[in-house]
Amino acid sequence: MTIDTATFTPTWSEEFDAPIAWGAKWVGDRSSAYRHCDHNPDDNKLDWLSPSCVTVSGGTATFTATPADRILENGLRAWHTGLLTTEYSEEGFRVRTGDYVETRVQLPSRVGAWPALWTWKDGRNEVDCFEYHPDNPNLLELSNHVNCSSAYHTDPGAIAPGRWVTVGTRYGARCVEWYVNGDRVFRDGTGVGDDWSAYLILNLSVCAGQYHPAPNGPAPITFAVDHVRVYRGAPRW
Repeated sequence: MTIDTATFTPTWSEEFDAPIAWGAKWVGDRSSAYRHCDHNPDDNKLDWLSPSCVTVSGGTATFTATPADRILENGLRAWHTGLLTTEYSEEGFRVRTGDYVETRVQLPSRVGAWPALWTWKDGRNEVDCFEYHPDNPNLLELSNHVNCSSAYHTDPGAIAPGRWVTVGTRYGARCVEWYVNGDRVFRDGTGVGDDWSAYLILNLSVCAGQYHPAPNGPAPITFAVDHVRVYRGAPRW
């Protein structure tokens, strides 16, 4: 099954064709998903957020992670890295039940990279449109943490370091669906419920080594994004 966005109503987008609207559309220095707001020693992450780690040029946003002169509470050296969230922004945009979100990204190559597009609100409401680790070069992780479902999608023809790929998620009340390059690859049969909503988070995390390898040197890690688009559809299915 393929997704046809022409049947939906475009409701929100970021095309990265202008400088990032910090404060108005996006916030990049904090997230309530991180225990200390701007850094997070939990969840196998070395992240220390810095808006300067997200730059825009030629219609593409580039996230760059570099070693920081900071030590996390767990004793590990932090990395400055980038995160965009609609939480705390003036606009305060949230996706909700029935929406379809799509992003086109260039998957990173450097070990330790952990890019993702996901949702968050009030300490929960997390649905991961995708997570990626270059040590599993042909695999995307797809997860619904609202009603406990997940899948690993492997496709060497579409998913690989350095490759551009379009990933989408449709948040149904009774079923969340995931799409890769327009084709449905997983539907969970659990959904998010009728009244779900959450903020968007697009970021490049850096692995600390517990579940996936940490960076194998100080060279920068990069991750590129072409767009993020949200369409409004029927909430009940």
